Amino acid sequence: MQLEAPPDYALAVLERLESAGHEAYFVGGCVRDRVLGRAVGDWDVTTRAHPEEVVALFPRVVPTGLKHGTVTVLSEGEPVEVTTYRVELGYTDGRRPDEVAFSPHLALDLERRDFTMNAMAWNPIRDTFVDLHEGLYDLARRRVRAVGRAETRFNEDGLRALRAVRFAAVLGLEIDPETTAAISPTRPVFRRVSAERVQVEVFKLILGPEAGRGLRVLHDTGLLEDILGPESPPDVEATCAAVDRAPFELEVRLAILLRELTSQHAASALERLKPGNGLRARVSSILEAFRGVDPGPESSEAEVRSRVAALGRETFRAYLAAANALGESDRIAFGERAVRLRALDGPLSVKELALDGREIQRVLDVPPSRRIGVLLERLLVHVHAHPESNTPDALRNVVVRLAREEAEASLESAQ
Repeated sequence: MQLEAPPDYALAVLERLESAGHEAYFVGGCVRDRVLGRAVGDWDVTTRAHPEEVVALFPRVVPTGLKHGTVTVLSEGEPVEVTTYRVELGYTDGRRPDEVAFSPHLALDLERRDFTMNAMAWNPIRDTFVDLHEGLYDLARRRVRAVGRAETRFNEDGLRALRAVRFAAVLGLEIDPETTAAISPTRPVFRRVSAERVQVEVFKLILGPEAGRGLRVLHDTGLLEDILGPESPPDVEATCAAVDRAPFELEVRLAILLRELTSQHAASALERLKPGNGLRARVSSILEAFRGVDPGPESSEAEVRSRVAALGRETFRAYLAAANALGESDRIAFGERAVRLRALDGPLSVKELALDGREIQRVLDVPPSRRIGVLLERLLVHVHAHPESNTPDALRNVVVRLAREEAEASLESAQ
């Protein structure tokens, strides 16, 4: 079959191994993606050469996994992972092989791999394509199928069940029925997988073009409960459809997934996914926005602007995207009205006012104090009602008026 040639830096690694008498092939995801016409992220090589032989052939090598036969060759500054043909012996932790043994046979190396589409090998130098497990046939049928018995593969590494679902979501494939049937019985092994490994797969799945399909499989097999906890979205079909309608933004799609959970369970589910602090804060802000009440159609322009200001630009934008995907008409109507009023154009925080605290001190001839912060907040409320007044001169006049009103109120109180 005719495939687009690999980049020169990757081909150079294969050529060097072959010229030294070591059989070698591109293998795994890079071959699968070349067959599918997708961009290849990483080029991986499998070879009969042992790690020490690979190290001796290349000037720049990083010993990334010598114990398991893997080194990373830096070719023209680009990494190419090179792994010796191997067989894997035992998986007592449901994650990594207890032991590996090097093998002279490519067939045994391909036999240990997870899915047929990842068990294809290609040597463009010799124009050789090896497909012992019908990976091409499965790709032509648009399906994910385990190599050998799916239950065996999933009991070896608990993450493989989730990877099957992720591949379906990202590549737009169906999962072979026998492979799907092996997911639920192997959930105990999946539960032993670290949260960090699960997070990587879940986030890729959620950003896939067929994310809804993947989430349905997770729900139907029970994996979604293992990932998020005991509470699932009450209307899984509606949630999956909304995720598919949403923009390809992780915080928006995560917020949609957690939208219908109680606040306690949503927080717990988010914590289980181990997001970074920034992502956690963004998702939490969107969920908090959904718990708030938006101004209705009879509310004032100032109320609309105040609500947008309370949310902030980024949260408002993400919140509106999620609301549109979920089809929540009242929230959509609020968002559309806020856009018509150009509520995002005006200041949303005191930092965006045309007057700062120092200028207020100068105008009133007063020292720094908490009163300055109070006046800034009152100026922001004023500008929400009168957007055109956000100029230095106009706000100086407002400050003087507010200070006068404060003095009069204080005098009346004293009397």
